[in-house]
Amino acid sequence: MEKTPHVVVLGGGFAGLELCKALRDRPVQITLIDRQNHHLFQPLLYQVASAGLAAAEIAHPIRSVFKKQQNVSVVMDEVSGVDLAEQTVSTTGGREFQYDYLAIGLGVKTGYFGNDHWAEFAPGLKSLKDARLIRRNLLLAYEKAEHCEDEAERKKLMTSVVVGGGPTGVELAGAFAEIARDVLKNDFRKIDTTEAKVYLVEAAPRLLTMYEDDLSDYTRKKLTDIGVDVKVDTMVKDIREGVVDLGDEVIESANIVWAAGVEAPAITKELGVEIDRGGRIIVDTDLSVSGHKNVFAMGDIAHCIDQAGVRVPGLSPAAMQMGRHIAKVIGDEVLGIKLGQGYPVRKQFRYFDKGSMATIGRSAAVATSKGLKFTGFIAWLMWLFIHVLFLIGFRNRLAVMLQWFFAYVRTQRGSRIITWG
Repeated sequence: MEKTPHVVVLGGGFAGLELCKALRDRPVQITLIDRQNHHLFQPLLYQVASAGLAAAEIAHPIRSVFKKQQNVSVVMDEVSGVDLAEQTVSTTGGREFQYDYLAIGLGVKTGYFGNDHWAEFAPGLKSLKDARLIRRNLLLAYEKAEHCEDEAERKKLMTSVVVGGGPTGVELAGAFAEIARDVLKNDFRKIDTTEAKVYLVEAAPRLLTMYEDDLSDYTRKKLTDIGVDVKVDTMVKDIREGVVDLGDEVIESANIVWAAGVEAPAITKELGVEIDRGGRIIVDTDLSVSGHKNVFAMGDIAHCIDQAGVRVPGLSPAAMQMGRHIAKVIGDEVLGIKLGQGYPVRKQFRYFDKGSMATIGRSAAVATSKGLKFTGFIAWLMWLFIHVLFLIGFRNRLAVMLQWFFAYVRTQRGSRIITWG
């Protein structure tokens, strides 16, 4: 009896899901391994962190996605090792999986540029746990400030610092400012939340360096207009409990968030393959790992220069394209062998840039698409539509639309719940 090729997919992110779905009609057996039981829509994590959405509204059970796709088995476990020579994957749960093809899409984690001890005082934003922690820190600080008699301590409790001027940092800073200025202003009796301070610190000379100067300037102006103190060309020297040291200035804050860097998980260093400075796996233009044609890397964990010489960005559309490309490579090879036609010439990956966008606050965003630039309300509508479109599951889309409509009309945020779990 002919053996069915086994495809092991590590990670249930955008790339992993697209790969599995694209192989639905191919004669393969797929095992999808993820340490969580849900797919997380990471572009909206900041909305959970800033009390705009509940966690369940940006997550969807992985098993539910594949309940009708019989060639996919989902395993909730954490990958502990990969043996490329033996073609096996081991997990912390003591299981071992033999593969014919392997696709690594484990994503990235928050990186502190060698200052990992800062993580205790400045959490990043890569998971639902991170988002709930940031939301708790933010809301709890205002609760404590309401009953604080010490003026210096109260000022510290009402100060937030976001480190990193990329899309996540800009979105968080804008959301924190709007919460203080609009959402909470009538909730308390002893404090005036409009007096809260929000700082955005960026080491580069401008925000959103992936965009052109005019969009960066627009972003800075809009943030300043809603009360964010933007500090560019400013390096963080140290972060301690409740303190961000900028060298010539020290900011005391009860809510510090790190949005300045990411790095690949440690497992990439153990594979014995070529990686970049951030630990990302360097792939060939067909997305395979050099020297291992049956092993692929995709999504944020892959360092990819595509067929046209373009560095593929760490964006969800790019990850989805990578997943579909790998599925085509595997599917074509499996069919070619099954039909006795041998291995076909592999198609090389070419990234199709659909544009990028970042929201600044209520009714304001920046976006680029096909050489065109958009700002303001139009860009915000584009951002809203695209993000809702990519959400998995009709229930999630409907919930998000209702929440955003409520927030826009009433300037409220419906998920201002402090949780401890």
